[in-house]
Amino acid sequence: MAKASATNATPGGKTRVRIVVCGGKGTGKSSLIVTAATDSFPANVPPVLPPTRLPEEFYPDRVPITIIDTSSSTEDRGRLSEELRRADAVVLTYACDRPETLEELSELWLPELRQLEVKVPVIVVGCKLDLRDESHQVSLETVMMPIMQQFREIETCIECSALKQIQIPEVFYYAQKAVLHPTGPLFDQETQALKPRCVRALKRIFILCDHDRDGSLSDAELNDFQVKCFNSPLQPSEIVGVKRVVQEKLREGVNDRGLTLAGFLFLHALFIEKGRLETTWTVLRKFGYNNDIKLADELIPHSSFKRAPDQSVELTNEAVDFLKGIFELFDSDSVCPGLCLGAYLTFNCAANEVSSLFCTINAFIMIWLEINCLPSISLAYKILTVSVSCQDNTLRPTEVDDLFSTAPECPWDEAPYKDAAEITALGGLSLDGFLSQWAFMTLLDPASTVENLIYIGYPGDPSSAVRVTRRRRIDRKKQQSERNVFQCFVFGPKNAGKSALLNSLLGRPFNDNRLTTDERYAVHFVNQPGGTRKILVLREIPEDGVGKLLSNKDSLAACDVAVFVHDSSDESSWKKATELLVDVATHGEDTGYEVPCLIVAAKDDLDSFPTAIQDSTRVSQDMGIEAPIPISSKLGDFNNIFRRIVVAAEHPHLSIPETEAGRTRKQYHRLINRSLMFVSVGAAVAIVGLAAYRVYAARKNTSG
Repeated sequence: MAKASATNATPGGKTRVRIVVCGGKGTGKSSLIVTAATDSFPANVPPVLPPTRLPEEFYPDRVPITIIDTSSSTEDRGRLSEELRRADAVVLTYACDRPETLEELSELWLPELRQLEVKVPVIVVGCKLDLRDESHQVSLETVMMPIMQQFREIETCIECSALKQIQIPEVFYYAQKAVLHPTGPLFDQETQALKPRCVRALKRIFILCDHDRDGSLSDAELNDFQVKCFNSPLQPSEIVGVKRVVQEKLREGVNDRGLTLAGFLFLHALFIEKGRLETTWTVLRKFGYNNDIKLADELIPHSSFKRAPDQSVELTNEAVDFLKGIFELFDSDSVCPGLCLGAYLTFNCAANEVSSLFCTINAFIMIWLEINCLPSISLAYKILTVSVSCQDNTLRPTEVDDLFSTAPECPWDEAPYKDAAEITALGGLSLDGFLSQWAFMTLLDPASTVENLIYIGYPGDPSSAVRVTRRRRIDRKKQQSERNVFQCFVFGPKNAGKSALLNSLLGRPFNDNRLTTDERYAVHFVNQPGGTRKILVLREIPEDGVGKLLSNKDSLAACDVAVFVHDSSDESSWKKATELLVDVATHGEDTGYEVPCLIVAAKDDLDSFPTAIQDSTRVSQDMGIEAPIPISSKLGDFNNIFRRIVVAAEHPHLSIPETEAGRTRKQYHRLINRSLMFVSVGAAVAIVGLAAYRVYAARKNTSG
């Protein structure tokens, strides 16, 4: 498939490689460097060399190398540590004629690198090979295998002789190669298998290159792939040879249509095992992957979601339509092979960026007939109909994993996305839950949304998938928000019922034993009168996290509406909730990010504390907001709370609490403005009077 001569001008985006050479005293560090740079053994070398540069043409990757020599003396330890932290790779030396220097690697040098948190490839180099005692010959593999098993950061080991010019250039070639084409992200040395993220990237590349969407790379497709990645075609005999190698080792790696995904992955594992990592890295980089095996930043249109603090990012209608189609495609249980195949074929249409998002049903049927040797179109339609009926309108966890199998990982496996959306009893996502998760991810991390849309085959310009909303200060002036996704901050003391409110949004049963101490989210659609639907994101703010939140000036900029929950049977809970309300309202007044606020009286199934009505009436009237909304999670009585939250968010000029300090400040500003107006009017009258006097004087002089 690939030719060994293929190169990449700037592998991994590196413009230079910095290699630090360290090791015990007298192990041959300086002689190694001088011999590599001058191609001759030095008669005399200083204790520590100045930085040495190998030009870009020195090695095939054409990336210049800077080699840093170091001192092994105790007084120079600080300088050594500093250089090691700046290294791209470390060459660690021992002397082949002094076994004690080999022992120092695992006892001193390698543990010190770990202590300094130097997380770069390490090349272990045995110098002075010409001085080794011939009577004690031991293979390098035997000596180094135990050390390499203990210290996985060791990339490779090599022995050399500066005096005899044995394997000197190879030392820094391997070091450079370990930086430009690292093994770690691609291959697991313990399991001797490709790492999951590498498999996912190669699977996506395979799908993109499978132009006819038949699940195999034909000879023509394989040749197109070769030209794209390595700028040279394969000869027919080479293609035959590649497929023969695969088929001999992995029968399912080749079929009558060409190289399968299994065969494609096998080839890359074979390249890596043979030390040809540059082949796989060249492929990955040609398709936009960086050293973390994720799409490079320049492929993500970050400028499309630059925004002010009080703006948010949402999915466009085009992106939502695409996701609805993807949901239907991957909603296929294992008993429905026809629909699975349809999902695969249609997904490839999107991945190859064809003009239409979906393959036509007839094209699908014809391909299916060919692959499965079915006798008639009518039979194919019948099987397809049965397959479609197997859809359960949810994505099971395995189906979600399959959907994201061409992304580095499923983005929803960890907080804050894990458990944030409604799931079925079997752990599946409904369409609403699926779209809610995407909307939620777009709200918090639009770059991640765009990146994952590209991974799963979004067919258009990625920047067309998201839009930036209008600033909230403009929404307040216009007295209406046009957003489709609202974020609600949920405040309240411990045991007030915040978690129960989030659970009720997700349709989860009441649980009075749950105590949440961490920040968490819940997201779901809310149906509004008139048939409109909005997505509501509830963000629970733990009581002890409020101070940290409000220490940030822009913390309320992302908040569309704030809810303050208290236990209606507990007076201390009410007092704490009102204190939080005042704190948040004050912060909004001070920063200009004032938000609508609602008070929620939870646990309405319990008796209220004696002065509840009087206290709530006083606070509501004093601050100019609605009276507390009673709810009972235990009884399932939520008093349309989620609709009311959305209505408050849709009208950002209403329900804004006003503190006493805020009122005083506004009165002061009104007084100042009124005074300025009087001064302006007085000045205008004076100017007019002066002008009239000058006209009068001029006329008098003329008449005289």
